[in-house]
Amino acid sequence: MGESLRNKIKEASEYLRRRGLEEPETAIILGSGLNNYADRIKNAIIIPYSDIPHFNIGKVEGHRGQLIYGEHQGKKIVCLAGRFHYYECNSMEQTVFPARVMVEMKVKRFIITNAAGCVNTDFETGQLMIISDHINLSGTNPLIGENLEEYGYRFPDMTYVYDARLREKLKKEAADRGIELAEGVYTMMSGPSFETPAEIRYIRAIGGDCVGMSSVPEAIIANHAGKEIIGISLLSNMAAGILDKPLSGAEVTETAKGAEKTFAQVVDIAIKI
Repeated sequence: MGESLRNKIKEASEYLRRRGLEEPETAIILGSGLNNYADRIKNAIIIPYSDIPHFNIGKVEGHRGQLIYGEHQGKKIVCLAGRFHYYECNSMEQTVFPARVMVEMKVKRFIITNAAGCVNTDFETGQLMIISDHINLSGTNPLIGENLEEYGYRFPDMTYVYDARLREKLKKEAADRGIELAEGVYTMMSGPSFETPAEIRYIRAIGGDCVGMSSVPEAIIANHAGKEIIGISLLSNMAAGILDKPLSGAEVTETAKGAEKTFAQVVDIAIKI
């Protein structure tokens, strides 16, 4: 796998450089229903995922399947408008391939966003939560297999994945704008089925504040390479069993629409700090 994966990463990176990407400072991975943030990018180069070598084309509703590169907040930004979920790819190598390419492109900071089910009943739907830590219940890890030494150490420490200094600055600057951010632990399940009420009780018991089907693999890859990471979850719905009603993807999309303005403000801050 190692040599083949190296070649794929370099082929995709070289293609993006030929298309005009020049060492973006920040990569933003946009979660379900949050892709409209990419429209804020100026002098944008828009590249469909289908044009990029070895990019898997995700088909989840609310994901555009585009890479957008340009300028915003005085920085070179690349937005991944749509991610590859493990449940679509059935391969962690494919799931994290865009994140590996961003590492190869010398990105310094990853802003990883998602829509998640709210487990902590002290939080509210529509609220944004800064990720302070995560629990990986997916049953796998994107670093399994040969280690690519040029990107990171075989056994990376996971104590400080989500930069504490940046979290504090983000909370303070958001508060100055009247935005109250929650902070907590994101839990990843593989999906695509939503969790059962019993699973949600388990997640709460082990310290999870919200749950989703993404973000952790990308954070592991970025941390492996020593990058700054800010994680932001939109608490799009109460998780299974908290309210007496079934869950649906439509609820996620609807909540994301209502939170677009606040989400954009918070990501703008996350780029600048």
